[in-house]
Amino acid sequence: MNFLKLIPWASLFLAFSVQSAPISATTEQEIAHLLLFVTSTPCQYERNGTLHNGVEAVAHIQKKYDYFKDDIESAEDFIEYSATESKMSGRKYQVHCDGAATQLSSEWLLTELRRYRQTSE
Repeated sequence: MNFLKLIPWASLFLAFSVQSAPISATTEQEIAHLLLFVTSTPCQYERNGTLHNGVEAVAHIQKKYDYFKDDIESAEDFIEYSATESKMSGRKYQVHCDGAATQLSSEWLLTELRRYRQTSE
């Protein structure tokens, strides 16, 4: 048997058999909490210059999460891939809350993630 002929098939098999590990239950809970946090916020979520309420923001974040799910291993990855910036324009997402300075959505969500982790210990 010519083993050189098997190399392309072995490479193809490995490419399809290597998949990302499923995320942990803790990470799933953290992501679910962040999605609920955004859904229920009274703040406005700015994406590419347009303001959105929490429900609209989560619809978009969820689409990005579904798209990048194989790359996400932590809640921080979720924030980075799904809720930080527009992949099309490169513009950072921002959050506008009454009585507070506008902040980057990544900072806002990381602050909430830290708070959630402290209360979940």
